[in-house]
Amino acid sequence: MTVKQVRYAIYPSLKERRVLITGGATGIGQALVRSFAEQGAHVAFLDIQDDAAAALCSEIAAAGNPKPIYIRCDMTDVEAVRAAIGRATDSLEGLDVLINNAGNDKRHTIEEVTPELWDNLMAVNLRHQFFATQAALMALKQSRSGSIINLSSIAWLIPSVGLPVYVTAKAGIVGLTRTLAHELGKANIRVNAILPGAIVTEKQRRMVLTPEYSAEILASQALKRHLDPEEVARLALFLAAEDSGGITGQSHIVDGGWV
Repeated sequence: MTVKQVRYAIYPSLKERRVLITGGATGIGQALVRSFAEQGAHVAFLDIQDDAAAALCSEIAAAGNPKPIYIRCDMTDVEAVRAAIGRATDSLEGLDVLINNAGNDKRHTIEEVTPELWDNLMAVNLRHQFFATQAALMALKQSRSGSIINLSSIAWLIPSVGLPVYVTAKAGIVGLTRTLAHELGKANIRVNAILPGAIVTEKQRRMVLTPEYSAEILASQALKRHLDPEEVARLALFLAAEDSGGITGQSHIVDGGWV
């Protein structure tokens, strides 16, 4: 029996591009770091999961790709974000692509949300996207062809239940993306959002992918299979590459046809 070999795009414009990814140690972020490194990009990523980050860096280097730069950073601490992005842009000697990926879809009910929990969930899911962009702006402007990619979610389009603050934050990211695209277009910086659906990461398998939820996903999607993080990463590669040079201010959905 002949085995079908799948080949994915190589983007010459991504070779040696300087890319910064937040929340890059696991899940979708891990796939982003790996995929950009495989394109020959110089990648730095921020996270707080030291062991997972070290393993990812070693894996990528062992495969013969440029070893990423890992910087520990709590994305809810704005001063730490500013310092880490300064370190990253210095190490990369500039910046061409910023991917605001970090987030936490911790489940919560309306009744249990306190002002403190609200602020924490907004900080980890929305606030840092603005302040990371602000901190990276000078370097992106110097690139003269920068690309910012914000990770939102289809959660606010379905809409999802059981995580109302997260859903609110993910809707806000789309609004942020739209305004930033118009604010930064004059500097030739493109800003787009990716809205993943039910992407099966290791965390999702461990925490929420019950047989019942798996059946709900497949019943809702047009494609009757689960999606993996690499499918999100492949869209990010396109949005970072010169191939998408005329695309900005848009929301791109990767959900197997759920929405």
